[in-house]
Amino acid sequence: MSYIHGYDPETLRESIDARQCTERLDEIGEQRSLPALLERVWLLKVLDRLEDALVISEQSVRVARMAGTRKDLLRARILHATVQQARGALAAAEHELTTCAEEAEGQGWSSIAAFAYQHRGKVRFDAREYEDARVDFKRALFLRQESGATDEQLESALLAIDAADRRRAQTSVAS
Repeated sequence: MSYIHGYDPETLRESIDARQCTERLDEIGEQRSLPALLERVWLLKVLDRLEDALVISEQSVRVARMAGTRKDLLRARILHATVQQARGALAAAEHELTTCAEEAEGQGWSSIAAFAYQHRGKVRFDAREYEDARVDFKRALFLRQESGATDEQLESALLAIDAADRRRAQTSVAS
């Protein structure tokens, strides 16, 4: 079941059903497996419980580092960076996402690299760096196409490219 019902075209944030997300968070409870931790981080983040999300995201990075694969660690770090972004720590989030994207691409892990680029694009979008955000979204789209991503994943990249283009146009008209 997808808890994402779409994306806000102005902020690029996930549109979710808060009740569904809260129910799922309750179902997961205090499970300590890496998949459960990662899901809890995401749910806490979209429910705007950022302090809790930060604590659990740091724990998920530690668990992935100790007991997971390199791919698991990258996923945990990317999710941690999205929490940093939501908390307004854009420079830290961008740095973490850059290192994750580069490592994933260097390993040939297109879907993970696309995930990192998509989120780095969102960080740059929040920082009003619309041209750089567009470049990241286009890279994510290319990598997703290359890895056979779902239509939903391709659509989210296309929506983000469109949003960056709109903001770029608005910015250039205003100046």
